[in-house]
Amino acid sequence: MKIIVMGAGIIGVSTAWHLAQRGHEVTVVERQSGAAMETSFANAAQISVSYCEPWANPEAPAKLLKWMFRSDAPLLFRPRLDWRQWRWGLEFLSQCSDTAFRRNVEQIVALGAYSHAALKDIVQGTGIAYNRLERGIAHYYTDQKSFDAAAEAAALMRSFGVDRQVIRPSELFAIEPAYRSFADHIVGATYTASDESGDARVFTQELARRCAAAGVQFVYEHDIVRLEKTGGEISAVKLRKRSTGELLSWRADAFVVACGSWSAPLLRTVGVDLSIYPGKGYSATFKLLKPELAPWVSTIDDEVKCAISRLGDTLRVAGTIEVAGYSLSLDTPLARARCQMLADRIEQVLPGVCDTRNEAQGGQPNFWAGLRPATPTNIPCIGRTQVGKLWVNAGHGTLGWTHGAGSGKAIAELIDGQRPELRFGFLGI
Repeated sequence: MKIIVMGAGIIGVSTAWHLAQRGHEVTVVERQSGAAMETSFANAAQISVSYCEPWANPEAPAKLLKWMFRSDAPLLFRPRLDWRQWRWGLEFLSQCSDTAFRRNVEQIVALGAYSHAALKDIVQGTGIAYNRLERGIAHYYTDQKSFDAAAEAAALMRSFGVDRQVIRPSELFAIEPAYRSFADHIVGATYTASDESGDARVFTQELARRCAAAGVQFVYEHDIVRLEKTGGEISAVKLRKRSTGELLSWRADAFVVACGSWSAPLLRTVGVDLSIYPGKGYSATFKLLKPELAPWVSTIDDEVKCAISRLGDTLRVAGTIEVAGYSLSLDTPLARARCQMLADRIEQVLPGVCDTRNEAQGGQPNFWAGLRPATPTNIPCIGRTQVGKLWVNAGHGTLGWTHGAGSGKAIAELIDGQRPELRFGFLGI
């Protein structure tokens, strides 16, 4: 079949790879000048099957109220005059029960394990290098109540086949000595040896090159004007070439929307209404000053909900979610405060290890923001829509890197009329 994939992030490129491997004629359309230039550009770098708890949990409503006026809040809901944001928020609250939490975790873990296996297959078959570290992921706690609750979360993960272990501080420091400098604050941790980390942007761009070598056509710097619907199916996608303004109409046998947070607005134009809303996440990439003291094990700091991952001679620190529309600005008081929080936290945890100076101080912190396409359940939308020839692969929230390879493989199987071997609620089947 001739298939058009819209979006060249980790989800779209993975989709293109698996479709091409199955013999399809694939074209990828992307508005940026290359692959992985938006949400996949500078994420937390974690392949985290073990740490995939949905944002919606029984404690979330109280925390959201407490955090509403904190500029450094891990999850910040900023009300707007946008009824879709309010609908998303109400659906989110409906998922904040023990039953819903467990149900959602089961699907997210299943997709994560399936995707991790798919990623390993791609790496083995292609040899792509992307600052990969197969040293597991640790998660440390500075609050005893949170650490006590972590034991329940770890047990839940183990019940779904993920070996997330509860460990003492001394065991954490044996696994990752870098955190001994913060020992007075850490009350305990969890650790999953099977998790890993690596640069999602580098991986996606390298996979895009291999896709192109395998015959996939990439059409960069083209905006999607609209999906053209004839009867009950999509007949073409209308594009605008950015350099000239030329309008193009491309036909295909199937169309896959993998446009991250922009998937929902595009799909609504043809009557497909999915509850996907952007969550603005931040990251900073700091140059290492003392590489010998920097961590090799990718880690989550529970207090501020940030991830810390080593990428070569830099340290990536990423975290916080701001549910407040589609703005990517780094130049607002709130954005500056959230970026500064990441720098301040690294200085607290790993003092002097990185160059955390801001630009005014002569540093190059490489602050970045990306929109995480989140569903209220944190379960992505993968599968066939009710409109003929139209498929969707979007809504992965903060787990696009973790779920990317498997989501691409799964939708390729679905398009070929197969049922992927995992317990997951795919659309349209």
